[in-house]
Amino acid sequence: MKSFLLYGVVSTLLLTSCLSSKASKEKAAVANTTETVKTDSPNTKPADNKTILARREVPVLCYHQIRNNIASDNKRVHDDIIAPDKFKGHMKMLADSGYHSILPDQLYNYLVYGVELPEKPIMITFDDTDEDQFTIGNTTLKKHGFKGVYFIMTVSIGRKGRINYMTKEQIKQLSDEGNTIASHTYDHKNFVQFTDEDWTTQIDAPTKKLEEITGKKVAYFAYPYGVFKASTLHKLKEHGFKAAFILSTARDENFPLYTIRRIIDPGRYTAKNLYYSINKSFNKTKS
Repeated sequence: MKSFLLYGVVSTLLLTSCLSSKASKEKAAVANTTETVKTDSPNTKPADNKTILARREVPVLCYHQIRNNIASDNKRVHDDIIAPDKFKGHMKMLADSGYHSILPDQLYNYLVYGVELPEKPIMITFDDTDEDQFTIGNTTLKKHGFKGVYFIMTVSIGRKGRINYMTKEQIKQLSDEGNTIASHTYDHKNFVQFTDEDWTTQIDAPTKKLEEITGKKVAYFAYPYGVFKASTLHKLKEHGFKAAFILSTARDENFPLYTIRRIIDPGRYTAKNLYYSINKSFNKTKS
């Protein structure tokens, strides 16, 4: 009799636990569905270009090579090189100043649907696939709880030489760790000079390759040299991109999502210089 009663009590507890677990999962599913509706959904009306342009810009930083200068470096590339100790110091400054890194999907949902961002948002991006972005950049970001955006030039994947480039495995690891992998063309061809064939070789083929590596959709693009051609911006959307990034020139009023501004953090900057540059470049609204 006691065994029967004990069995009944245990069964009841197990049933209650299962029902509670099921209810929790259903609640989470509802919450996730609600969040989807609130952000990127046909049920939510997207903002028009004027509204997008009027939203406060989010600081977006751009990095290329994280290494020390060498004698053969010419003056043109100096702004694209930042010493490892300076990069680490700049990331520490951002963390100490209360910045929170965001990724392109968060920025897109903020611009298009007004979804709230964390306090003092900032985006940290890397161009050209250099291996030091993985060995130094990613390691440093992780130390401060930051995530990054890596714009990959696919011709360079796995190449070794005076400059080493990331391997497929490293790119996959970045993606698996929650960073965003995005496109930077096949071989850095100037967007302004694109021919009809280039939309396959410089856009579609790199997108396919990166999606095969990461197992995730590639939805963002950065223009080589930061330059764009207004008359062909519409084609980026046709080829599957949600947004694209320039450098510090003015945004296009008809395509603000495809001309999101970034600034380079040059190697000559101190952490204080960078802090002032961020505030000067981005802490304003467009009327």
